[in-house]
Amino acid sequence: MDLSGKHALVTGGGRGIGLAIATALAKAGARVSIIGRDAGRLEAAVKGGAAHAFATVDVTDEAATLTVLETLSATQPFDIVIANAGGAETAAFGRTDAAIFRRMFDLNVVGTASVFRAALPGMIKRKSGRLIAIASTASHQGFAYGTAYGAAKHAVLGLVKCLAIETAKTGVTVNAVSPSYVDTDLVATSIDRIVSKGAMTAEAARSFFENENPMGRLIRPEEVAAMVLYLCAPEAAAITGQSMIINGGEF
Repeated sequence: MDLSGKHALVTGGGRGIGLAIATALAKAGARVSIIGRDAGRLEAAVKGGAAHAFATVDVTDEAATLTVLETLSATQPFDIVIANAGGAETAAFGRTDAAIFRRMFDLNVVGTASVFRAALPGMIKRKSGRLIAIASTASHQGFAYGTAYGAAKHAVLGLVKCLAIETAKTGVTVNAVSPSYVDTDLVATSIDRIVSKGAMTAEAARSFFENENPMGRLIRPEEVAAMVLYLCAPEAAAITGQSMIINGGEF
């Protein structure tokens, strides 16, 4: 695939899925800008060739995010926006208060909407663009102890579907990529948390996540990135409002 001449933005681009996506886009010839909260990781990604520019910002701060995006796109507007930044908090519903719901929606939904809204007018003007949200299998099914996160990821998919209809005749496509558990440091952190509670050994905890996938393994970040690349291709111009599920046949 040749994305030469395209400018791509990846939020949460300093690690995990975001870093894999940025790397794949750069290898395809795109100019890649990444944003996130960890300046050290972002700078390392640029030095390693995964991106060309970075800025530090929290996507839950809409005003700061818009300012940063304006700076990064000053010399070339964004042709591709990957809303990857997100996070999960889990707890029994009885302990899931309004603050947790707000944090999950601010990060996963409002953060996605903000970067999409910033880039969309220019894309419509040029009659070309790709908006892609990294959602989750939690956008499609429920699971215990994840009401706030699940509700937020369902909302991300709703955003994608509604915006896809709104922009269907503009040349812009809006899609989601929805992986199950991915082999990143976020899953590693979850495993450490389970072990610290004495609930399982590290091996048992990792097996729990792996066995959610009928293939018996975690999804690789590069597999998510490959789907993102496909959605950026000219041949994917008729694919919009979809959630591309990567879950090894889980459902």
